[in-house]
Amino acid sequence: MTSRFTELVVDCHDPERLAAFWCAVLDFEVIDRSEDKTVKNRLHLDVSPVDGSTDDEVARLLGLGAATVDVGQGPGRSWVVMADPEGNEFDVLRTLAPPGRAVDR
Repeated sequence: MTSRFTELVVDCHDPERLAAFWCAVLDFEVIDRSEDKTVKNRLHLDVSPVDGSTDDEVARLLGLGAATVDVGQGPGRSWVVMADPEGNEFDVLRTLAPPGRAVDR
């Protein structure tokens, strides 16, 4: 099971650890490492499962080291707020899997 996103830049304390985490989340490979920046990057990332349910993807991401985060989003939302191993928040949205391949709960 994977989620999809096209590009990612994260300001972090441990780039190797975070690169490994996000490569596992998105089935990506690090292909370029630019020089350190002098200005902090900010991002908000949303990912959508493409071959399974949102609940299954959240469970997979928890196994990779992510954590669920309560930012006051309230119950009944169609997304789950999570944080990567360094606390950068991201959302897991509804699945993009074709009907019949995933069931969101």
